[in-house]
This record gives sequence, C-alpha cells and structure tokens, in this order.
Amino acid sequence: MKLPVVQPRGCTNFRLRQLSRLVTRFYDSEFARVELKGTQFSALACIDQAEPVRPGDLSRMMGMDASTLTRNLRVLIDHGWVELGPGPDARSRMISLTEAGRHKLTEARVCWKRAQQGLNALLGAEQVTALHALLDHGLATLAAHGGSDDDGGELGGNA
Repeated sequence: MKLPVVQPRGCTNFRLRQLSRLVTRFYDSEFARVELKGTQFSALACIDQAEPVRPGDLSRMMGMDASTLTRNLRVLIDHGWVELGPGPDARSRMISLTEAGRHKLTEARVCWKRAQQGLNALLGAEQVTALHALLDHGLATLAAHGGSDDDGGELGGNA
C-alpha cells in the first residue's frame, strides 16, 4: 500500500518571514543590552572574520545587496565601530573594525550566546539542530538552482 504524498500548505515565504521576525526580536532583545541590533552584530562578526574586506565581498558573505550593506555600514561607521579605508587601488575601499568595534563585538558575543542558548532552551536543541539542517539544505539547493544570495535577485522561474 502506497502512502499519500504530503503536500505543504500555505506560503513558505510568509512563514519563513514570520519566523525570521520572531527570531530577530528574540536576539535583538539580548543585543539591546549593548545598544546593538542583530544585523549590526552580524556585520561586525563578518568583518572581524574577513578583515580587511572589500564591500562587495562583505555583501556576498552576508547575502545582502550593496545598498542595504551601505546603509548598515553607515551606522557602524557613525558609531566608530568600523572604518572604511583605502584598498589596493585608487577605486577600491577596505572595511575594518576599529578598537571600539572590537570591544563592541566582544560585548555582543556574550549577548549572542545568551540568545542562542535561550532559543535552544525554548525550542529544544534537537529542533534547532533540525532547523539548521533544513535551512542549510534550502540555502544550498536554492543557490545551486540559480538563486542569488548577494543581490536580492529572484530565483529562476516565476515567483
């Protein structure tokens, strides 16, 4: 006897966005202790990992378009956490953390750990691990099928 194929119900995009907003609020409540947002923490952590890094490379690392990255970097530069310096040629720039940015990142890592542990406790570590596996699979599969993770472009086909 063949079991019926289960079809997903509802809009995956809408559900992922709902989850993303809730998880963002969860993390942002921890990052607020050090006057930071999750997006800012992610940028600081990526810059720390790759510095000095060109804006285009950072944009690809973070999976965001260049204009969004520029807006996010402006806030970090204005706070004195990031600096934009000269690159290897006259037309390029390099992004680096300042000492204040390194200090802010160190503070924020404590908040990130508390948020991650809290989410693990709330949802269950096994569920979070399963969610990570689903997300990793989805990211890899969509990227392999022409999905753009660096410029906000559409995936191949009609949406």
